[in-house]
Amino acid sequence: MAGLVVDHITHRYAGRADHPPALDQVSFSVEPGQFCALLGPNGAGKSTLFGILTRLFAPKSGRVEVAGYDMSHTPLKALARMGVVFQQPTLDLDLTVWRNMLYFAGLHGITGRAAKLAASEALERLAMVERGSERVRDLNGGHRRRLEIARALMHRPEVLLLDEPTVGLDAQTRADLVAHVHQLTQESGLAVLWATHLTDEVCAQDGLVVLHRGRVIERGVAEQVGPELTEHFLALTGGLSGERQPA
Repeated sequence: MAGLVVDHITHRYAGRADHPPALDQVSFSVEPGQFCALLGPNGAGKSTLFGILTRLFAPKSGRVEVAGYDMSHTPLKALARMGVVFQQPTLDLDLTVWRNMLYFAGLHGITGRAAKLAASEALERLAMVERGSERVRDLNGGHRRRLEIARALMHRPEVLLLDEPTVGLDAQTRADLVAHVHQLTQESGLAVLWATHLTDEVCAQDGLVVLHRGRVIERGVAEQVGPELTEHFLALTGGLSGERQPA
């Protein structure tokens, strides 16, 4: 059973009938224990797809399945098995790391000792336990992102979605975060969908879905897609979004 199934998703925004659809027959799957990179230039439709996967809005057609649960028929069960890290930070900067975790646990109905245990385990997985008493405002960008990932894992989801999670981070912090999530994927059996426009965040063994102008134009294992992923990506999209960020 796939952790995440995206089946022929099509979406067109209201009032844009004369424009191409934002997403056009998008299909792919992510297996448990697989890190899949959703690679596309800015404006490719990645954030629109994440909006559909998290039920911020419904697609015009197609199907999403999370850990065996259809998003249309059993949305609460599907969403309960999903953790999400959005592109825009959603942490309370004035609370400590620990209080942010406990607050989010409460939103999931996890309280008391169970909440403290879940928070402690999630922080440990992201090497953030020692930061527990620090205010989020005082953390650097990399630690804030680790906290958001820990928070997304607190209810023990089977699928983890991350939308451009390294935006604004320096090159070394980006590399460390990518490596940590890869390790987490292997150790926990999570199905991970990592949206990015940077080819150096994709490892050879990763699943790869290339999205451009709302369509999947390449799909497979990264090392089989092209010997030089950056050049291949630029040739497919005709853009510069796949270039590495400067250190």
